[in-house]
Formats: sequence, structure tokens, C-alpha cells
Amino acid sequence: MKNKNNNKKNFIKIPLKRKQPKKSNLANNLLVAFLIFLFVSAIFSLFEARSEKPEEVTLSQLAVEVNESKVSEIIVSGDNLKISLKEEGKLQKARKEKEASLTESLVNYGVDPEKLREVNIKIKEPSGFSFWLQVTLPFLLPFLIIGLFLWFMMRQAQRGSMQAFSFTKTKAKMSTDSKTKFKDVAGLKEAKEELKEIVEFLKNPKKFLDMGARIPRGVLLMGSPGTGKTLLARAVAGEAGVPFFHISGSEFVEMFVGVGAGRVRDTFAMAKKNAPSILFIDELDAIGRQRGAGLGGGNDEREQTLNQILVEMDGFERDTNVIVMAATNRPDVLDPALLRPGRFDRRIALDEPDINDREEILKIHARDKHLAEDVNLRMIAERTPGFSGADLANIMNEGAILAARQNKKVIEQKDLLEAIEKVMLGPERKSHILSDKEKKVTAYHEAGHALVAYELPGRDLVHKVSIVSRGRAGGYTLRLPSEDIKLKTKSEFLVDLSVMLGGYTAEKIVFNELTTGASNDLQKATELARRMITQYGMSDKFGPIVLGHKEEMIFLGREIHESRNYSEAIAAEIDKEIQKVLTDAYNKAKDVLEKNRHKLDKIAEVLIEKETIEKDEFEKLLKEIEKESKS
Repeated sequence: MKNKNNNKKNFIKIPLKRKQPKKSNLANNLLVAFLIFLFVSAIFSLFEARSEKPEEVTLSQLAVEVNESKVSEIIVSGDNLKISLKEEGKLQKARKEKEASLTESLVNYGVDPEKLREVNIKIKEPSGFSFWLQVTLPFLLPFLIIGLFLWFMMRQAQRGSMQAFSFTKTKAKMSTDSKTKFKDVAGLKEAKEELKEIVEFLKNPKKFLDMGARIPRGVLLMGSPGTGKTLLARAVAGEAGVPFFHISGSEFVEMFVGVGAGRVRDTFAMAKKNAPSILFIDELDAIGRQRGAGLGGGNDEREQTLNQILVEMDGFERDTNVIVMAATNRPDVLDPALLRPGRFDRRIALDEPDINDREEILKIHARDKHLAEDVNLRMIAERTPGFSGADLANIMNEGAILAARQNKKVIEQKDLLEAIEKVMLGPERKSHILSDKEKKVTAYHEAGHALVAYELPGRDLVHKVSIVSRGRAGGYTLRLPSEDIKLKTKSEFLVDLSVMLGGYTAEKIVFNELTTGASNDLQKATELARRMITQYGMSDKFGPIVLGHKEEMIFLGREIHESRNYSEAIAAEIDKEIQKVLTDAYNKAKDVLEKNRHKLDKIAEVLIEKETIEKDEFEKLLKEIEKESKS
């Protein structure tokens, strides 16, 4: 059971299917040689099986057959005789004497001259080529197969040696016909204005050069995952109409030393050759992390690649019309040399979209969707504070999938609302059936969250209360702010803590017993209380001070070090202060639930019956209870 606020989302990890390793060149060569051998054998088999093998006879047997008028034709080819009998399809072969002619030999064997005249005798000179082919081919065939196999081996070895020289070839892909424009990117007005200058410089550089202006060499797009960094880069490519090269930072680095630096040189050489052009490096932090923090020292391959990028961006050659764009969601780990003027001297931050931008993003992703006439995208935007552009695209896609699953012709409003909850919490677990006791405990737990959120002043409104399992949550209370929030006050945090502990408190009041369902709520409440005291300076006891200092140490790609800048005595005081804040929040929630116990019971009763209460129904229910209590 979890109380979900607007900024918390659960993501399901999907295991990636591993690629199968490629077959070795040796195995390929053996397979090719074996197939060739089978092919040659099949040809010879066909030649052998094409005609029936003739029976070999002696001259005396041939003489008897001639006397019996069984022979129709004899073909003489050297000393070989090919005999055709009058019996259909039957062939024989024989050899004549070398010293005498065939006629003389047959007469000597007692053949009647009259019978011999009935036989058609033909003389055929043997072909020299066919003779030598029949003699030499059986001996040459094995050598031909072995030679062909060795040729394939040498060819593959030569190709492999050539590939060794192609390691440093760039993997950047060029795009010249991007269909994405700035109009296809909703929101991000300031970011688009900054990038329009880049596009205008590429189209009309004289305008800036006459004023003595120098366009920024590098543009760094910074923002959370899904805020549209890569989409903006594609839009720049579409607007500029110049060659656009894109490559990922991870594609530079290889296991061989020097390959990354070579690829950087080749990439920039290709971009300069096609100048004016744009080079876009996605996930710059893969190679742009701060130097000197790893185990490889100055010989580390990644650091050599970074050094080469620094030289290419601001070396001796400055008169190039190549603009480098890069995207990262970790600007805090980048090397300071990358961010100095002359390299990435223009940094553009991409924020999460506000409600108006979210509505525009939803409209863009709804272009190819069949929406029902009553679909209200403004309501969807109101229910998705803190969502990025990628999250909103996912919601529209999930809504289309849900509608198609139910064989609908159009996407309805409830499909999109269902998609929001699916993205935030996961799909409904309809097979997860609760017992009557568990259902009652869950109902009171969620009713406690909802009632405390309703009674205490705050900007977060209850939009839905449900005891239907989603993801790992047995039930959930969906609270969303009435407006986009950039700053939160201490009093709002204290209300959030009381709401988080509302389910825990309701279980203790009603059942005088606690369950494991509140574990996630307690964890989140403890983390929030610690941040209030150690990071936000919201403790009256400690005042305006940050307690704890996080130092980033990269060991095999992981951050493992966090230092304390306070003593053990202060640590004990921090723990006491956290306990005090949580106890006050618990007492406030307890006071609200005990004063409104009749409301708590009614909400839980409706939840047990209907399992889900929407915003309007929830507010109407509480107003009816208040009227009944007054009367």
C-alpha cells in the first residue's frame, strides 16, 4: 500500500535480450568449403547417373550376338567398342584387338559375313580434351578443393587485416532530410530561441560576422531523461538544412587504446569536410566525465578520447563552420575543460513541461490517434504534473493500446486516465485477490491517507482512492497539485509527512495493530524528514546549515563515497530531530483521524463496496457526511 504523490513514478525493468555472438571466420570458411565439395560431388553424381552403365563383354560373346542378329550398331572409338543391341535401351562395351581391324577380328571369331553386314558399324575418333579430362580430373579434384579452401582462408585473413585499419573509422551517421521541425517540439520556448540563432548562423553567417560576433562553438543540451534533448537536435537538423552528423558518446570508446581518439579525429574530419555542418554527440557523459577520477590515470582510453575532443573543439584550427551539439542528463559529472568558453560555451537547460506545455505535447502525440469527441487533453495535462515529454508520449501510446485491446474504434477519456495510472504505478493486478480482512485493512489504510490529505490545508488534492492492486502497491491514493509547483514550503512538507503517515495511523487507531503495508510510507517519510533537516535547512535546532557532503568518486563506473562533515554527536542530534519531526506529523494525523472517525469509517465502507472512488465522488461523499453531522 503506497501513497503516491505527483513526482513519484515506478518503472518496470525489462530484461534485454542478449545478442548472439557472431560465428568465427574459420567456421564460415569450413562451411563454404564443405558446401563446394558437396556441390562438385553432386555434379559428378549426376553425370554418372545420367545413363545406365553398359555391360562389358568379350569379343567372342560379341561374335555370338552378331551371329544371332542381336546387335544393331557398333561404334568404334580407338580400341573401345560401344555396342547397341536391338533390345531397347540395352548397351554393351568391349575392346577390340589393337593389331587388327574390328571386321577382321570378328571374322576370325567365326562371324558370318552376311550377319556382319546387317550391323551398322561407325568409326569415331576420340577427342583429346575429353580423354585428358577423364584421365586427369580424378587426380586434380582433391587439389582443387584444397586450393579453393586456402584461397578463402587467405581472403578472410586479408579482410581481417584491413579491418584492423578501420577500427578508427567514425561511426557517425549523416542525416540531410530530417522531417522534424521546431513546430513539432511543444514547449521549450527559450531553448528553441537559443537554437534558432544556431540555425540562422548556419544559413546566413555573414550577418553575424559583419557585427564581429562569433557563434558559439558548442551547444550543450542539459535536462532530465525524456525532456526532448534528442528531439530538439533533430529539429535543428531539419531547420538548418545542412549535413547533420549524429553519434553516441559510447560509440567512441573501445577496448583498444587509441581507437577512441582516432574515431574522434575521423568524425571531426568528416564534419569539416561537409562544413557548414552540425555534429551531435548524444550522452556526452559517457566520454566527458571528469578526468583523474578513475583507475586508469592518464593512459585511460576514455580520457584520451576526451582529450582529443577538447583539442578538436578548440585547437589551432578555429576557422571551421562546424557546430558541435551534445546532450546529457548528468552535467554535474562533466570535465570542467569541456564547459569552458570556446568549447561548450552555450548551455541550454530543458525543464519539465508546465501544464500548458503538457497540453501542447499531448496534442502533438494525438495527431495520428483516433480520439473520441469528448476527450479532454487539458484534464490529462492537469493529472500529469512532473511528467516529461517522453512520459506523455507513453501515456498516449498506452491509451491507444488499451482501446485496441478492448476492440474500440476510438480512444476514450477513461482509456487515457487508465494509462496515467498504468505509467505511474503499473498495470492492475486483477488476479491479486485480497481476503476480507486484508481488504478491510487496505480500505482503512487508504482512507486514512485520503482523509488526512482532505482535512489538512495544502495544494495537493485527492484525485482518486483505490484498493485495487497496481504494481507492487496493494492500494493507492492519488494526490496531485492544483498548479505546477517549483518551490515547496516547510508547512507543505509537514502536511505531506502527515499524509504519508495517515495510513499507518489509521491502522493503529482502528485495529490497534500494524501491518507491513505501511513500510513504503515510512521509508518515504523518513527520507523526506532527513532532507528537510540536513539539506533544506528547515530545522529550528540546526538552522540554516547543510549537514553532510557528498563527494563523487567513480570506481568502475559507480559512485560509492559520501562523507560526513559533522561529528557523531551531531549525527545523534540529527536522528533525534528526525524522530521529533515524524512524531509531530504522526500526532497531527492521529488528531485528524480521531476527530473525524465517522468520516474514516464511511470512506472505508464505500471503498470496500466499490474499490475505487474518484475525485468528484470523494468530495461529494465528505460533504454529505458533514451535512449529516451538522443536522
